[in-house]
Amino acid sequence: MEEELKMARLKVHVDRLIENIETITAFMRKHEKEWSLVVKVLGTDKAVLAKILQHPAVLGTHSIAVSQWKSLRLIKELNPTLRTMYIKPPSIKNVAEIVKYADISLNSTIATIKALSGEAVKQDKMHQIIVMVEMGELREGIKREGLIEFYNKIFKLPKLQVIGIGTNLGCMYGIQPTYDKLIQLVLFEQIIEAKFKRSIELVSGATSITMPIMERGKVPKGINHFRIGEAAFLGTSPLQNKPILGLNTGAFTFEASIVELYKKANQPDGIISDAAIGNTAEDTLDDNENTSYRAIMDFGVLDVDAEHLIPEDPEMYFFGNSSDLTVYDLGDNPRGYKTGDTIKFRLKYMAVAKLMYSRFVEKEIIN
Repeated sequence: MEEELKMARLKVHVDRLIENIETITAFMRKHEKEWSLVVKVLGTDKAVLAKILQHPAVLGTHSIAVSQWKSLRLIKELNPTLRTMYIKPPSIKNVAEIVKYADISLNSTIATIKALSGEAVKQDKMHQIIVMVEMGELREGIKREGLIEFYNKIFKLPKLQVIGIGTNLGCMYGIQPTYDKLIQLVLFEQIIEAKFKRSIELVSGATSITMPIMERGKVPKGINHFRIGEAAFLGTSPLQNKPILGLNTGAFTFEASIVELYKKANQPDGIISDAAIGNTAEDTLDDNENTSYRAIMDFGVLDVDAEHLIPEDPEMYFFGNSSDLTVYDLGDNPRGYKTGDTIKFRLKYMAVAKLMYSRFVEKEIIN
């Protein structure tokens, strides 16, 4: 008999995650690429992180990457042997923590890099950096025309090793990492090496979105480092949101309880104000006549955004939500749901991230 669901629950299938990591490592080795496992989606859940970071499978990665310094500290506590990478521009206020817990950081500002160098001198520790270049996504990155001047200012800073050049594509505006975009990054690396007679170890211009492109042989050879999160944890690529490499797509499942189920009108009754703090489906007000069954679920927008959830029952439709409850339309309720029943959902990347960070959603680890 299935265990009674007392609260909304995220199930984490560790064995599927480990299998994905091993598959990606084999894929990268085949193409002679390095890759960093981006674990920011797991938040600071120590139990889940320990299962991943203490498994031998992570030894096939170049490093473990996050975007919060507290996560860096936790990674070092769980497995001090792992190389860590901080994958957003550090705040100058946090350089002490970044130098202490991150072996590598991604940077785009001279002032911050100088601060990292100064802190590295204080801690007597070599800190490595990758310089990020803006290539159309309009996120972090220096201007391409300032490349030579920028590197000239940082190469001689003490306790600082410039090991790479990188860019972010596909994360904000969805600019695709085309061959032309990526070959530009390779050319920038070659210019830097020729100008300064220095070797640039990593050309980090690829993420999960680039993996299908590499399958088709459309990634320049010079791109040698990937930063991968979604493919490892969801088994998909953001480019088309489809499974890739035969990876597991069910490493995370979400279950929630129906706390109320009644037949209700399809239109609210009363004066509608701007006081709502939740969301409604676009067609909520289209039907003034009919009624349908509404399942009220025990999670809300504080836990996860419904737009990133996919009910396993295709006949359930999102109706609306508030901070702590979500409503689904069941139509005539052909499956005969009742209060207390468990509803299962498949998850998009942002759903996993928000649920992992939620304090009010139970996490169940399945080995």
